[in-house]
Amino acid sequence: MNNSLQDFYIDKSIGGKLRRAILQLLHFGWEQALSCLFPVVIFASLAITQFIPLPFFPRYDWLLLIFLLMQVWMVRSGLETRDEVKVITLFHLIGIALEIFKVHMGSWSYPEDAYSKIFGVPLYSGFMYASVASYLCQAWRRLKVELVQWPPFWIVVSLAAAIYLNFFTHHYWIDVRWGLSALVIIVFWRSWVTYEVNGNRYRMPLALSFVLIGFFIWIAENIATFFGAWQYPNQTDAWSLVHVGKVSSWLLLVIVSFLIVSTLKRMKGKIYQE
Repeated sequence: MNNSLQDFYIDKSIGGKLRRAILQLLHFGWEQALSCLFPVVIFASLAITQFIPLPFFPRYDWLLLIFLLMQVWMVRSGLETRDEVKVITLFHLIGIALEIFKVHMGSWSYPEDAYSKIFGVPLYSGFMYASVASYLCQAWRRLKVELVQWPPFWIVVSLAAAIYLNFFTHHYWIDVRWGLSALVIIVFWRSWVTYEVNGNRYRMPLALSFVLIGFFIWIAENIATFFGAWQYPNQTDAWSLVHVGKVSSWLLLVIVSFLIVSTLKRMKGKIYQE
């Protein structure tokens, strides 16, 4: 390490601390940006195909082809491992199953035509869910994430299963999402996530990380609906902001995806701290 760089890291002044904090924030943002590569491609494709019609195939089919090619490229380039693709594929299937049910129940719709639709749902929609898993997998690896005081596996599995089932059962029974949200806080109250930025480790309450991810996915959902990825009933005549209550839905769905990713990491090596 040269003298100027060494002086930068040992500078204890307020200005030195502020510069280091800015540098760490920029480094953290860069790692997050790299982890969000797949979602960025999805949003860019939604925007481009919304305003620039492509020949030969309907828009939804082009989106499926673009996302498939992106997935292949990420694996061949080493940006994603084969194990991560397994997790992403599983989440893709979970998402498609949820999409088919929700479209059937009228929660939202895909009004455009496509050859790649099944039961009214275009297959590209599964990549919207898979991109969340892709982000989690890459951020986990890039930031060297570790879990502190992770609850017993059977509790987490039961909670995740109840969360996923509620997305279906609330159409026929009472919606218990807020009760499940309270259970999430209780179950993960003592749990922390630690991560590394530029050689320094930080930690955050796990429940807070769930809330933050759910909030940013809600923002992404507003962008996606604006570009016509799907359509809620209140957006039929004109686009409007997705109801803020959807944050809770995405927060709970993040729990499910986080469980899948953590299970893969647990199988590959010890990532839990007591």
